[in-house]
Amino acid sequence: MEWARILAYVTGTVDQELLVRNEYLAAENRILKAQLKGRLKLSEAERGVLGEIGHRLGCKVLADVATLCQPDTILGWYRKLVARKFDGSAH
Repeated sequence: MEWARILAYVTGTVDQELLVRNEYLAAENRILKAQLKGRLKLSEAERGVLGEIGHRLGCKVLADVATLCQPDTILGWYRKLVARKFDGSAH
C-alpha cells in the first residue's frame, strides 16, 4: 500500500502545479488582452489551432477558459477546419 500513497502524493503535486500554471497563464492573457487596442486579427492557422484545442476541451470548459472570443466562435473555427479538410479540393 505504500506505493499507492506515493503515487497519490506525486499525482496531487503534479495536478497542483498544472492548476497554478493554468492560473498564471489565464492572468497573463487577461493582462495582455487589456493592453490591446481594437480587435485582434488571427490568421487561419491560429484559428485552426485554437479551434482544435477548443474542440478537445469541450464547450463547458471552453466557456471558463476562453477570453479571446466566445466558445461558439472557437468551435465554429473547428467546424470550418474539418469541413476544409474534407471538401475534396487539393491542398
